[in-house]
Amino acid sequence: MSAVLEGIKVLELCEVFQGPLAGQILGDYGADVVKIERPGRGDSLRHSDTVANERGEMGSYFAAVNRNKRSICLDLKDDAERAHFLRLVAQADVVLHNYRPGVMEKLGCGYADLAAINPRLVYAAASGFGATGPLAAMAGQDFLIQSISGIAWKTTACAGEPTFINVPLADYTSGVLMAQGVLLALLERTRSGQGQQVSMSLFSALVAMQSLEAASTLNYGYETRWFERALNFTAEAADGWLTVIGFFRDNPLKLICEAMGLEDLSSRAAWAGKHEQATHRDEIAQLLRPAFRRYSTEEAVRRLQAHGVLAAPILRFEETLAHAQTEANGLIATVPVEGQQAMRVLAHPVMLSRTPAQVRRGPPHLGAHRGEILGEP
Repeated sequence: MSAVLEGIKVLELCEVFQGPLAGQILGDYGADVVKIERPGRGDSLRHSDTVANERGEMGSYFAAVNRNKRSICLDLKDDAERAHFLRLVAQADVVLHNYRPGVMEKLGCGYADLAAINPRLVYAAASGFGATGPLAAMAGQDFLIQSISGIAWKTTACAGEPTFINVPLADYTSGVLMAQGVLLALLERTRSGQGQQVSMSLFSALVAMQSLEAASTLNYGYETRWFERALNFTAEAADGWLTVIGFFRDNPLKLICEAMGLEDLSSRAAWAGKHEQATHRDEIAQLLRPAFRRYSTEEAVRRLQAHGVLAAPILRFEETLAHAQTEANGLIATVPVEGQQAMRVLAHPVMLSRTPAQVRRGPPHLGAHRGEILGEP
């Protein structure tokens, strides 16, 4: 089966999640991705899974974002090792890195340096905050980016204590956008014959994720808080929890009452329309919640959906991974790992009908491919 990016050579000098995810996306669709790691220790994500470390096995976090790659260790501070890297650059299509701004330039491996060797090179630089500005030199980390991007306040009801989402939103979003930028540059190269620099930051990614909220703040001076804009609430059923969403209905309360076998509370003048119901959301939800305990989560969701009310069960992540819809969407991939049993990780979610993502290699052991990459015995 042919692959979209077959023949594209990528050099990835990235650690943790943001950059390695971008490299994996390119690898999933056929690119030859060479992961260049620090001698001795390699990508710090290799050592972050303490359970796997105790077993002497491949770390689950590393496996999650490093399939379809080959690994080589090079010390770019060493002249001979850097010379190996520059020879690889001459034959590469893409270089990815997520060093802090200025690090690659000090090594003589900035965009201008590498473009002089290979003018067709697409040079993608990921960072915490970008190459310029007052925070350019500041270390970036996902919780820090959630903090400074406004996300930590968005997860909090009204003026409560800031909280965090236990998912690396900035890393994933910026990694996907970085891969998108590389693909756009490769597409443009087919017309111009020239490479270019692609830049992406954790900060930019999380700010951009808030495009709708930014529009209301920038233009009309108010912050959009989506859950408070309709009769939206959570409720406990007999065997679990569900979310009820009142969006897109003129009188969601009437529909909810019908679904749950209750008298129509929207007959009260103060709660007659969707705007009034949003204003009194907490009060109304308190009256409705006892009715949900009479039903299983599945039955409550079925009743609500049948009456045109948006609703879904609130699942724990292990339940989501075991869900039939996860299987139907092909979201779990099995990858081989040399020296141990295969591992299960999430697949890339973009589905192409003729040239889908493929697992061609499992996550590599540190430096496993130096000989074949450099042509050494």
